[in-house]
Amino acid sequence: MTEPLTAREYRDLLSAALEDASEADTRRPEAHTLFMPDSHRTALYVDNTVVQGGRGVGKTFWYRSLLDGMLREFAADEYRIARLRKLNVSPGHGLDLKSDCYPGPFILRGLVADGTPPYEIWYAVLLTALGRPELQELPDWRDKVAWVRANADAAQRTIEQADEQAHEDNTVHLLLFDALEHLHGDREQADRLVAGVLQLALQMRFGTRNIRFKVFIRPDMFDGAKHHFPDAAKLSGNAARLQWSRTDLFGLLFHRLGNEAGEEAQRFRRLTGGWESDADGQRYVPPMALRNEEQAQTDLFEQIADPFMGGHFRKGRPYTWLPNHLMDGRDQVSPRSFLKALLTAADATRSGHPTHDRALHHEAIRTGVQAASEVRVLEVSEDTPWVQLAIEPLSGCQVPIEEARVLSLWKDKNLPDALREDAALYAQVDQPSLVRTGPRSPDDLPRLIDELIDLGVMRRRKDERLDLPDVYRIAFRLGRLGGVPMATG
Repeated sequence: MTEPLTAREYRDLLSAALEDASEADTRRPEAHTLFMPDSHRTALYVDNTVVQGGRGVGKTFWYRSLLDGMLREFAADEYRIARLRKLNVSPGHGLDLKSDCYPGPFILRGLVADGTPPYEIWYAVLLTALGRPELQELPDWRDKVAWVRANADAAQRTIEQADEQAHEDNTVHLLLFDALEHLHGDREQADRLVAGVLQLALQMRFGTRNIRFKVFIRPDMFDGAKHHFPDAAKLSGNAARLQWSRTDLFGLLFHRLGNEAGEEAQRFRRLTGGWESDADGQRYVPPMALRNEEQAQTDLFEQIADPFMGGHFRKGRPYTWLPNHLMDGRDQVSPRSFLKALLTAADATRSGHPTHDRALHHEAIRTGVQAASEVRVLEVSEDTPWVQLAIEPLSGCQVPIEEARVLSLWKDKNLPDALREDAALYAQVDQPSLVRTGPRSPDDLPRLIDELIDLGVMRRRKDERLDLPDVYRIAFRLGRLGGVPMATG
């Protein structure tokens, strides 16, 4: 009979399995980290061009997984999508510097400054991926675009021939796009560049049989592109969203614990039972109950964490309390925030409650939520620095808060001027590493509220007052009566 894990062993297993929880954009996906929620299946349909999702929900993870032949095989098996085995996959844009495949940020800004239409840039990227010899021999993207412009007939024939050959071979050319928030520092130009991607994606979707784009994109950027390419709405019908239910989040946790190296992970798998592995033992799949059934997940998590968030059940149960306090304004939880909260809770229990009879003390879980809030605010500040500029004038206030009060504080701080100065900084061509997008209408303060709501940073209550979810409120140092305490320090 397998001996149960002690609180200390569970704590050590949590720390080891979640060590890289905040490094999803820099760590490459591997077989043992490939967790596939049922709700993400539609995101991998070859014909689903647009995959929407906020920061930290898995866009880059799936982008890189689809570029990896072995991981595509795992996904084809688990999701039962046979077409994933018949792909020629190329990167169209991403975080990686791949000047042979697509122009980097500095080059891209130069092309935009020269007045190059975005559609022509991405047309050149597509033809390069399809192997047009002249483009592969030209190292400069200006020359590639110029060749496409000067050889329109030959360019179109390349697409037609590649499509026909792929049809005969029963394969699909799939071009992947990610990290579109890093295209350009000026929001207007970023929207135009995204619109160019979507325009070409739509043309391939309806004009070819076997050439497809898959565009991983933030919802607010997809909406912004529609202003420059109204036909982008035609891609909405088959768009997918990367969302995480509560059972998905805990399924990810248990997947991480069971796929960690070491004796504790082996015992964890034996104790919970029903795990399956691939032939090489690279990846273990949790039993269905630990992936999809709330009661089974609750029972297991309450062996790891305190059953209540205090002395009795009225304080809440960690299984529901934790994800509820990590939700953004769209009721979505980033798995990165979830895992960060648990990692911090394990460390806080180890240092503050080392002899506790559970791996996670309830006060340490609260500390974990504070840490996750700090990370979430840092992430949103990196992608959209204007958000921090907009929320900082509200520091010290209590939420919910009247909209008129928010607008008054913004006017007192001269927020539009601060937003314009910030946008000018990030739009400088000589700083390609600082590619961030600003608000569309810095002078229209009521519309700014709508943009914050679209990003999930704010929500509007039924009584019309504005609220900030805890995952943002805590680190931004706004108060709420009876809420999780604000971060200090």
